[in-house]
Amino acid sequence: MSTELETHILELTEELLTCISQADWETYQRLCDPTLSAFEPEACGQLVQGLEFHRFYFELGGHMGAHNSTLVAPRVRLLGEQAAVITYVRLVQSVDESGCPHTQHFEETRVWQLQQDSWRHVHFHRSIGL
Repeated sequence: MSTELETHILELTEELLTCISQADWETYQRLCDPTLSAFEPEACGQLVQGLEFHRFYFELGGHMGAHNSTLVAPRVRLLGEQAAVITYVRLVQSVDESGCPHTQHFEETRVWQLQQDSWRHVHFHRSIGL
């Protein structure tokens, strides 16, 4: 049974993924700590820190085109009262230029921290599923 806080962390994560897919930089900045750290495929195995690396992709606009994201088996783990980790598989459905549907999956872990009465995204690890 999930708690109200676990539900809130899931909702924040869904809001984060929506703003990423819509290239909504304002919302992304509001949800993320300025010192956000990440391991993700685009960083080629390197730990990136701060928001500047991510800004590049937002400035491309909605480069993913029309797509649908589904979170599979999300699990929130509270780390005391001021930190939480959420893990899930994200399925991303899209259609290529020829009209062919495709699904990619990503294994994601995101860390949230309570900062001055507001939850901020502070770290994530995203891998492309095989």
